[in-house]
Amino acid sequence: MARADLITDLVASGMAGDRLRFRRTVEALIAEENAKKHTVLANRLGELLKASPRDPQTSGPLGSPVNGIQTLGARVSEFYSEKIPERTLDDLVLPTTVAEIIRQVVAEHHRVDLLRSYSLEPRNRLLFVGPPGNGKTSLAEAVAEALIVPLLQVRYDGIVGAYLGETAVRLRRLLESAKQRKCVLFFDEVETLAKERGDAHDTGEIKRVVSSLLLQIDDLPSHVVVIGATNHPELLDRAVWRRFQVRVELPLPTQGQLADWFSRFENRVKQPLGISPESLATQLRGINFAEAEEFAISVMRQYVLGLPESNIGAIVESTLKTWKTRSVYGSGKR
Repeated sequence: MARADLITDLVASGMAGDRLRFRRTVEALIAEENAKKHTVLANRLGELLKASPRDPQTSGPLGSPVNGIQTLGARVSEFYSEKIPERTLDDLVLPTTVAEIIRQVVAEHHRVDLLRSYSLEPRNRLLFVGPPGNGKTSLAEAVAEALIVPLLQVRYDGIVGAYLGETAVRLRRLLESAKQRKCVLFFDEVETLAKERGDAHDTGEIKRVVSSLLLQIDDLPSHVVVIGATNHPELLDRAVWRRFQVRVELPLPTQGQLADWFSRFENRVKQPLGISPESLATQLRGINFAEAEEFAISVMRQYVLGLPESNIGAIVESTLKTWKTRSVYGSGKR
């Protein structure tokens, strides 16, 4: 049985002739039925939605040409890679403020019925900013895991087209498809599609893509959580920046956070590294979490290959010497 609030919204919007609200309610119903594995009803509703007339200023039914532009047969599944999330929020070492904000957003989605009883919706547009390797992708996966929904990572090789207007059309198709299920839609390097429109070196095509993205993000229902990640926030269009209700920064880890990470790694692999996490963090200060994992996995790989004579402490010391000679450390710059 569909939720009472959605049925009420459906009737109210239909009686009022509010086509946008009516469409969003049907999309929410489809997402609910897909989540319950009621695929027959969800598919039927989706077919009816695709066949319904659209506003002339927006796209036609899903998969149809828009303004005379063909999509060259691209399937929606080519626009993203889908992953069942495994990494949890507890697996990550996050700044306290970031962890609090993310848990608040997750709580909003788990208590959406209460919010809607007060005519409120949970926040569903998040932007993660920070240098590479500091956990933006991992955090997106952990959010999906906490919400118990799949993670859909946008593939730009499937979205960006060679023909005029094709990218905007494919982007529209992707977001129309996402509306029909509960999911986390992840745009890594979101500046690829959302670059500042004031850049004099860009063509009119990027302006059309950004404008399309703005309209589509505004139209997304709250059961689709959109996460953008960027290493270059200065490149983002200012209007896109404002669309994200939650903006958090993931900086390079402190020595304390690195020590915490190495301690968690030891617990995960059930093998002490032979040197205290605090000492490792001190000797590897300045690295990011991705590099910490690369270091730790390298140590474990050597340890396993050398069994049963392996001395993990000696392996760690040897690997530390190798890492300290890398140019990234020799220059003192990152």
